[in-house]
Amino acid sequence: MTKRFDKFKDVMAEIRRSGAAIYKNPAGTDDLVVLSPYSINYIHSYAQDSKFFTGLAEGKLYGSECKKCGQRYGTPRGHCMECGSETRWFELPLKGKVHSWTTCYFGSEEFMKETPFNLVLVEFPGVNTLFLSRLVGAEQKDIFIGMDVKAEFRKKPRYLVSDVVFRPAK
Repeated sequence: MTKRFDKFKDVMAEIRRSGAAIYKNPAGTDDLVVLSPYSINYIHSYAQDSKFFTGLAEGKLYGSECKKCGQRYGTPRGHCMECGSETRWFELPLKGKVHSWTTCYFGSEEFMKETPFNLVLVEFPGVNTLFLSRLVGAEQKDIFIGMDVKAEFRKKPRYLVSDVVFRPAK
């Protein structure tokens, strides 16, 4: 018989131990809670954004620039958000400045072990929009707007936006 628990932390401990627990909820009824592992392989193409992701594997950051009006984007766009024209790739610098930042106390499964973590919006000279990334190697108390930061790339790329993080520039 599965044990009954009235505290969520006890339910979670039992689920980790045995795979199931009964939660005696505040209404007084018993809720069966079970562990159901789930996995899926999702195959997709980056299509027109492929250069951005292969660039990360090569230690480069790519943005896009409008062929017509010259608007420059820190995150790639296939078409200009100002005039609708096609864009072309350009290489972003690997150093920038913190425009804004926040600390995340919850994240997706990939980042749960790293919470809390810091996110920054990086501004680059001559670029009209910002680049969102994680900031590593800095304590929350040491982060400030205008802080110089530099890109650092994963040694073994996974072809994800998380292949790049920023660190304080020395």
